[in-house]
Amino acid sequence: MRQTQSGATIVEFSLVLIIFLTFFLGIIDFARMLWTWNAANEATRWGARVSVVCNRGAAAVLARMQNFLPQLTAANLQIDWYNAAGAVSATCDSTNCAGVNVRITGLNYQWISPIGFASHAAIPMPGFSTYLPREIMGQDPNSNSVCS
Repeated sequence: MRQTQSGATIVEFSLVLIIFLTFFLGIIDFARMLWTWNAANEATRWGARVSVVCNRGAAAVLARMQNFLPQLTAANLQIDWYNAAGAVSATCDSTNCAGVNVRITGLNYQWISPIGFASHAAIPMPGFSTYLPREIMGQDPNSNSVCS
């Protein structure tokens, strides 16, 4: 006696498809995580560039950095200006400081795929930092036309 197995192929296919899609979405999510980390690195570079060339405050730098990393907040951003002696100074700006260090800390990456390592807990991103010395982009250092 031979029994028919008319639905066995579809059931096997669906089981394999679930496993395949889980791993495929996990790979895509991992690539998205690497892209986000790269965007954070690029945002610190851009923030340091804006800070060192333009006489703008932290809010303007944050707004520019959010073009790369929309989830960035003021709580995750730290901008340190350094005076000519190399010490952190709260009173200098781009016209009288020697350099700037822009740091992103405390950001988390949230998985969106089902493979999210079973917990779906956010993964802490590494800290990103960029230091640039003050520059004038070929302009007169006593001129305010650098960022106009």
